[in-house]
Amino acid sequence: MGVLTIGQVRIHAGSVTRDEALQEATDILVAAGAVTENYVDAMRQREETVSTFMGNGLAIPHGTNETKDAILTSGLSVVRYDGGVDWAGDQANFVIGIAGRGDEHLEILSQIAILFSDEDDVAKLAAAQTPDELYALLSAVNES
Repeated sequence: MGVLTIGQVRIHAGSVTRDEALQEATDILVAAGAVTENYVDAMRQREETVSTFMGNGLAIPHGTNETKDAILTSGLSVVRYDGGVDWAGDQANFVIGIAGRGDEHLEILSQIAILFSDEDDVAKLAAAQTPDELYALLSAVNES
């Protein structure tokens, strides 16, 4: 079973606040059975210490190490906000919530980093018209 299913991929035309984006990321992960409700607090704590904005329109919110007990199983949430999200002064269009058991988050992070380091790949992700198309482009993260 991969860390990402089609139900965990969404596309929104508009914009939200960073806090709303963190809540949506958490809600998706909760629905997937990956985390408990309080994982959003762990994500907020992380943002207070260091922004998870990675460049290329990507933010990868995840919890702090102290909150590992909020993670039930590894999972991802992927939301594209076409209106952008103000991420502490940077614009994020892709918000990928990460919950990783043990060291699994490092492997997941590296897969995402590789995908978003290629501008052609990012352009394809941005051009995807439906969650299905976006999911197909992201499915490499399940193959790790």
